Amino acid sequence: MKFSKATNYALHTMLFLAAFPPNKLIGVQQLAERQEVSPTYLSKILTKLVKAGMIESTSGANGGYRLKRNWEEISFLDVIHAIEGSASLFDCEMNHGSECLVQKVMVSAEEKMEDFLKKQKLSEIAKKLTVVL
Repeated sequence: MKFSKATNYALHTMLFLAAFPPNKLIGVQQLAERQEVSPTYLSKILTKLVKAGMIESTSGANGGYRLKRNWEEISFLDVIHAIEGSASLFDCEMNHGSECLVQKVMVSAEEKMEDFLKKQKLSEIAKKLTVVL
């Protein structure tokens, strides 16, 4: 299974923001440079994270992004859903109804993966990260 590059950038951006001083705003340019990605592309990802209520943005010369309150509870799965949506990774195209044995196995595997990702909190991972300001 493979997640999009946008999810990769979103997870790394969220981790960086989690390790950064909480009241300090970080500009999209600085966030983009850390990941060697286009600021325009990263802005689209940041917009999804803002809409999901995980980060907030402030416009203007001194504007930027920062995590919202209660960010300690944000999981990897929350970020993935903000970028990828919550649709199932596997959808059986066969015409044998809801009793598809292959679909049942795939859904079970996906549920286990989602449970694991739900337990992985950004705040716990951020404690292991050293950010150079």
